[in-house]
Order: sequence, then C-alpha cells, then structure tokens
Amino acid sequence: MRRAAAALAALLAAAAPGAHADDARGGRASAAAIQLVDALPAAPSVAERLAEIRRRIQAALVYPGAARRRGLEGVTRVQFEIGAGGRADRIAVVRSSGHALLDRAARESVVAAGVLPRVYGRLQVPVQFALEDD
Repeated sequence: MRRAAAALAALLAAAAPGAHADDARGGRASAAAIQLVDALPAAPSVAERLAEIRRRIQAALVYPGAARRRGLEGVTRVQFEIGAGGRADRIAVVRSSGHALLDRAARESVVAAGVLPRVYGRLQVPVQFALEDD
C-alpha cells in the first residue's frame, strides 16, 4: 500500500506545475508541488434532489377530469422508495386528500415521473391538486 501511495505521489508530483525532475524518478515530492484536483463535478445536494423529485412528480400529474368537474382540490402525501433503476417503488398514500380520485392520481403521478434522482430511504412528497381560476 505504501509503495502504491508513493508511486501515485510521484506521478502527481511529475504532473504538477513546478515539479522537479527528480520527483518523477522516485524521489520524495514536496507537499507544495502536489495539487489534487477533483475531476468530478459537485453533485446536487439532497435538498436539491428532493426539490427535483417533487417538481417531476407534480409535472407528471394528470388532474382527473371527474375530479375537475366536481371541483375537488387537496393535497395527497405519498411515500415511496427509489429503486435500483431510479424509479419509485413501494408507493403508498400516507395522508389522503380526502378524495379517492385525487389519491389514485397522486400515486400514478409518482410512477409517471419516470427515473428520479437518487435519494436513499423512504421519501414522503406532497402532491398538490389545485383548480386554477381562468
């Protein structure tokens, strides 16, 4: 393990600006000559991923025509996990809107949202049903 770490340090030192030629031949690289750079972009935070999940579910929502005609509104809270393929799994209503039509549409919107950003654990997301005034 030490040999691999020393070889990596030598390679990094040789590639670093201002590195000395003897650093690449196995000599000890000075700490100032080694610059580590993260090659991967910063990932979205958990809060950003949760906001994106909520946005995608709400965007996939199809307001049932019968509920619209009856003037039904409300918020259904759904719970689910994101499976290995990135799709919602084990979808359940944990708080009803009070209307079965809306609750069913909320569950369907979670499925219709498609592949979601990865977040581990059981998530609870509100799905809003609001009739807009024309």
